[in-house]
Amino acid sequence: MKTKSNLKAAVLAAALALAFSLSAGAHEATKGPNGGALVDVDGHHVEFVPSAEELTFYLTGEKDAPIASAGAKVKAIVQDSGKTAQIDLAAAHPNKLIGKLSASLSPEAKVVVTGTLADGHAIQARFVVQKSEPKP
Repeated sequence: MKTKSNLKAAVLAAALALAFSLSAGAHEATKGPNGGALVDVDGHHVEFVPSAEELTFYLTGEKDAPIASAGAKVKAIVQDSGKTAQIDLAAAHPNKLIGKLSASLSPEAKVVVTGTLADGHAIQARFVVQKSEPKP
């Protein structure tokens, strides 16, 4: 049983490393309307807004119009503190994908969101968690 677990972890780590080495049509992140990192993926925008309890991704298209998240089959692969985890993302109305975290992400954690939207478009976007700004 331990061999299967080790193999799964190795496959996830390899997938994450490959995702970070390929551009996959994504550009440098800018700041999105919800305060998170925003990347363009072949005409679709993916904004990453993490919290202590969950990962939230907002989907938008041209002119920042919301793209419905219902019917999307998307997951996040998280590499943090030497561990790799796969998190299934659930659609939330109207254009959010949400996944629960088992622990808060560390600064510099790497997150890859990958999957297919309901309209058939494949998406893959990479993010690095930034240090939180000190609050006054």
